[in-house]
Amino acid sequence: MVRTSIQLGVLALTVFVVVFLLDSRFRVLPDAIHNALPVHHPGLVITDITLATCSSLNILSTCKLDSSKWHRIEKDLYLSKGWVSHAYIHIERKRESELTEADKVIVDVRVGRLDPVTSEKDQGHERWESRPGGIWLKRTSKRHASDSVKTVTAVDVLFGADAVEARPGWQITLQPLLLSNSGDSPEVHLTVRRGSVVKPEKPSLRVRKDGKFKILQVADLHLSTGLGVCRDPEPPNHNGGKCDADPRTLEFVGSVLDSEKPDLVVLSGDQVNGETAPDAQSAVFKYAELFISRQIPFATIFGNHDDEGSLSREALMQLSESLPYSLGTHGPAAVDGVGNYYLEVLAHKSSAHSALTLYFLDTHGYSPDERQFRGYDWLKKSQIDWFRATSKDLKNSASHSGYSHVHMDMAFIHIPLPEYRNQNDIVDASGKARESPTAPGFNSGFKQALVDEGVLAVSCGHDHVNDYCALARSEADANNNNDAAAAHKPELWMCYAGGSGFGGYAGYGGFHRRVRVYDFDMNEARIETWKRVEWAEAKGGTEKRIDEMILVEGGKVVAS
Repeated sequence: MVRTSIQLGVLALTVFVVVFLLDSRFRVLPDAIHNALPVHHPGLVITDITLATCSSLNILSTCKLDSSKWHRIEKDLYLSKGWVSHAYIHIERKRESELTEADKVIVDVRVGRLDPVTSEKDQGHERWESRPGGIWLKRTSKRHASDSVKTVTAVDVLFGADAVEARPGWQITLQPLLLSNSGDSPEVHLTVRRGSVVKPEKPSLRVRKDGKFKILQVADLHLSTGLGVCRDPEPPNHNGGKCDADPRTLEFVGSVLDSEKPDLVVLSGDQVNGETAPDAQSAVFKYAELFISRQIPFATIFGNHDDEGSLSREALMQLSESLPYSLGTHGPAAVDGVGNYYLEVLAHKSSAHSALTLYFLDTHGYSPDERQFRGYDWLKKSQIDWFRATSKDLKNSASHSGYSHVHMDMAFIHIPLPEYRNQNDIVDASGKARESPTAPGFNSGFKQALVDEGVLAVSCGHDHVNDYCALARSEADANNNNDAAAAHKPELWMCYAGGSGFGGYAGYGGFHRRVRVYDFDMNEARIETWKRVEWAEAKGGTEKRIDEMILVEGGKVVAS
């Protein structure tokens, strides 16, 4: 019996190898099977790339090549800033099964003024083909070249001297395209994918073996397409007065990531400064690369500026969902907004029990009824109903009820709740209220929903120079004399993170950009918080925790 099994195994392996070799040479298998084999590409391969330029002053020029052959990447390389000029990248692509002996596939791309053979070492006698814009292509018609891991299968365009690629399997060209100067447009970089689409890694969240879990909240990055312009930088003469907004912002956040080593980053809205982000994708990749390169999971919600650029909320979330370590999701289609979801942080080791639930809700943008409620939008009934139902379902689930310690809940939003305006609730030691909270004019009751469902803290962004925490307390029921003892009992912390990005406003007497940390100790059912600042006058000041305080002790909201 054992001998027969071994013989059958050897026979099956031999047949597989023979069929694989025959398919590699003669394509004997159907496409559905062929494409599933190693190194084969089930989608399209790129056979040519070119650049088409046109001018509004020349009616004979066109930026649209023959659509039966060419596919245009719908990004004006001048970002519509050229006085009269426009330019678009076009690609020719085919399915692997449609390739003929005359077709060539691209296996490498360069950008520069000189032929890579003469400008780069180790190029040997390879032949490079020139295209407009300084594009150089290495193409081959060798048999099975389309199966190579070097084969280019997708092309895209990113903008800015600080452009980075965040997608796995993609590589950005170091040199920008060579375009004629027109307007004030940022650099343009080609980026190519080799091989098939890589499914992004989505790690699960879990309490560390020391019983702790750390969240870094980064609010209001306000990144642009390109370097960005600093607003209200502090100190004004730092670095000789030279300030590029996005590099300085990202350097700050990166340094905090390296020192704090959070288990999760929460991006609480206005990551993209829509007005200065005509290519929002380039802005998104800049912050995403910070976390992906460090293998840190991140969760995203949107603010009122994110979708004012080139991408809608839906497109931004779809882009985010395609990236490794990104845990944000669109949320239920029947619920208002984009980005209503929750994340479970599991207990340490291999436990399937939830130790911490994090809720994320979309606070939308501007008021839909400006005449009656000026300013900003509010959380809708469908969102609050979804939150309440989800919270109840989770509490009744085995993953929650089976947890041996105190389970804790927290929520993140962008625009503050109306209750943030209560001056008497602000805790002086927690930070400062430098500007009046720009909360919605209409109160839809989400704060009470948070309290009813036992959420311990909610944190927001939006008002850049506010970084305080307010402690909401319970009120006595006038119709219940027994309720008097419960009055003024701490019931919910409401915190601001403070603005982190130099592309957004600051000022107000010299506000320094900052981020907020939440440290959860599940052994003690404790939540601590502190902030980190981008600049401090004292040496080592940026490494210190400021306004450190305890929000929750023993699973209960406490006054600090």
